[in-house]
Amino acid sequence: MKSLGLSDEEIVKFSEAEHWLEYFPPLAIQDLKRMGLKVDWRRSFITTDVNPYYDSFVRWQFLTLRERNKIKFGKRYTIYSPKDGQPCMDHDRQTGEGVGPQEYTLIKLKVLEPYPCKLSGLKGKNVFLVAATLRPETMFGQTNCWVHPEIKYIGFETVNGDIFICTPRAARNMSYQGFTKDNGVVPVVKELMGEEILGASLSAPLTSYKVIYVLPMLTIKEDKGTGVVTSVPSDSPDDFAAFRDLKKKQALRAKYGIRDDMVLPFEPVPIIEIPGFGKLSAVTMCDELKVQSQNDREKLAEAKEKLYLKGFYDGIMLVDGFEGQKVQDVKKSIRNRMIDTGDAYAYMEPEKQVMSRSSDECVVALCDQWYLDYGEEKWKEQTCQCLKNLETFCEETRRNFEATLDWLQEHACSRTYGLGTRLPWDEQWLIESLSDSTIYMAFYTAAHLLQGGDIRGQAESPLGIRPQQMTKEVWDYIFFKEAPFPKTQIPKEKLDQLKQEFEFWYPVDLRVSGKDLIPNHLSYFLYNHVAMWPEESDKWPVAVRANGHLLLNSEKMSKSTGNFLTLTEALDKYSADGMRLALADAGDTVEDANFVEAMADAGVLRLYTWVEWVKEMVANWDSLRSGPANTFNDRVFASEMNAGIIKTDQNYEKMMFKEALKTGFFEFQAAKDKYRELAIEGMHRDLVFRFIEVQTLLLAPFCPHLCEHIWTLLGKPDSIMNASWPVAGPVDESLIRSSQYLMEVAHDLRLRLKNYMTPAKGKVKSFFLKGHSLKGIDQITFNGIENKDNFH
Repeated sequence: MKSLGLSDEEIVKFSEAEHWLEYFPPLAIQDLKRMGLKVDWRRSFITTDVNPYYDSFVRWQFLTLRERNKIKFGKRYTIYSPKDGQPCMDHDRQTGEGVGPQEYTLIKLKVLEPYPCKLSGLKGKNVFLVAATLRPETMFGQTNCWVHPEIKYIGFETVNGDIFICTPRAARNMSYQGFTKDNGVVPVVKELMGEEILGASLSAPLTSYKVIYVLPMLTIKEDKGTGVVTSVPSDSPDDFAAFRDLKKKQALRAKYGIRDDMVLPFEPVPIIEIPGFGKLSAVTMCDELKVQSQNDREKLAEAKEKLYLKGFYDGIMLVDGFEGQKVQDVKKSIRNRMIDTGDAYAYMEPEKQVMSRSSDECVVALCDQWYLDYGEEKWKEQTCQCLKNLETFCEETRRNFEATLDWLQEHACSRTYGLGTRLPWDEQWLIESLSDSTIYMAFYTAAHLLQGGDIRGQAESPLGIRPQQMTKEVWDYIFFKEAPFPKTQIPKEKLDQLKQEFEFWYPVDLRVSGKDLIPNHLSYFLYNHVAMWPEESDKWPVAVRANGHLLLNSEKMSKSTGNFLTLTEALDKYSADGMRLALADAGDTVEDANFVEAMADAGVLRLYTWVEWVKEMVANWDSLRSGPANTFNDRVFASEMNAGIIKTDQNYEKMMFKEALKTGFFEFQAAKDKYRELAIEGMHRDLVFRFIEVQTLLLAPFCPHLCEHIWTLLGKPDSIMNASWPVAGPVDESLIRSSQYLMEVAHDLRLRLKNYMTPAKGKVKSFFLKGHSLKGIDQITFNGIENKDNFH
């Protein structure tokens, strides 16, 4: 904050959450006005209970969702910040936005007595190594268990008195999922290194081997799973490679104190047959790819990728009880059977590391929560229909939406503290920030008539309506076409005015947001519109334009490296229009845009040159050619202008702003420069001023201030904001192609002439163009032919 110019006295005030709401909004509005944003600021509002009108709007939304059985209550797994003591939603995260819980099956591998020395103090207790697996159906093929010799493990006591051995990180996750007596407390009874339990004997569920052993694997990661891995060398390339290393290398066994009888008698067990890979798919694939050892990471990754999906969809079980059945059909039932018999548990952890804004590494916790049931089949189907009709401007955006709707299930919509609106039926909970802002666009339509231009909703309402009067029935009447008039003291004509505003403005024609919000906020946006207006598809969103992040000079913005630019600094450095031009040129689609300062400098120079040329044309109006505009170059220029209007209009429609800048400014200016160069008879006045007017209109969305100035230079009586979009006349494509052909011929002639006139060493060349001087080549080429029909 100091780097932004705030004093120490001011910074202290930000310890109060409400101060953020007071300090930044006026500054943001000030900067956005400087930038030239055209906004009806009367409709701006704060999205917390600080604004009582918005607060009542959100309460109405959630009462309606609950009424329609979209909101439910119960224990569910969610990303959770122990430091904050509540679920950590995407907007509360420093890193890991979009990351959800990953479900594992926690396999209990019982340590058999006699225990290793390090565990001797636990004699008489049930001790288990617990391994997290995504493939419970392969447990029939276990030959051993892996730990990393150099990773730290702990033994902790579970709620039923058993001792589980795993990494501290995994134990922390488990403590928030009901594994320990006290939530969030890990009762550690033993600390050890992996090497201290190597060689321990185990009893593993489902496997045909009565006893298996703990062996070393050097590729286990501490930040994923439990640090304990079950070994199924028949179907896991990683397991087979590591197991084969131990079998082949006596020195490796000796290094870790592994006896021959712990490894040599064990062989991969055929449990799944995969077409094309046989009954020992990992063995087949490792041989095929010539995997030499467990260190062949690239080859093993390739083998894993080829086998796992094919194994799931095409694999056929070979074991008793499931023989002949597809893996995908029995995977869940095998898992459930192990859980029912007490041989396994359900276990969750974040898919990737998630850090909260309070710099706390998040866990997955089993919490009592109110949640939105986005997995409900009918709701999902309707949202898919909404997506089907949605304009996304980019296929990648559509695919990301489709993928999200495919996996999205429950989403916690409540938390215990922060800013926001309280759940109207359970006020100990606040509605979290990704859930209370999904249909706020509907509030825009009425905001100016309720809150009187005050973003906090504290000013007198233009309609004389108090926040307390905005009941659920009143909001129903405003937003639902068939809702009856409520019992209220608000006059009907005033509510009808609010209703008319909503009917006039809705649906949302366009929502623009970051691509990183597709898996959450933007998908919730679709879901909630469908839920609130299930029978009125004309109220569903029309278009969503997702964009990438903004790079600065091809690198991520970072204060620590100095590669950083605030909106205010950019405005001061490049002016509003110079900055807007560079932003438009920064990129299209969902790829990250690149604001290049050198381009911004060049853009400012281009704009200055353009204004000066317009001034020159206005001053020299009388000297420009008049009369019929029918020379070859006149007609080419007119057609190129019309083509530019059409292309630019199409690019704006597609929200392809870099392309719109290209066709509507760079190429448009190039057409003018070509006309100025080739029109030896002089530029035509009507075409020049038609060009200036059209160019100004095409550029106005990017550079409104400069274009307003040029509009004034042209003597226009009204603002350019009230002008009509240019209408394209006829485009003669063959004429444009003829001109392009002549340009290419002229360029070729110049090159040939240059080469011809450059004498070889010791020789002098002469050149003679019969009937014409060299000086007249361009004139002959561009002005000597007036009828395109002469070209065949």
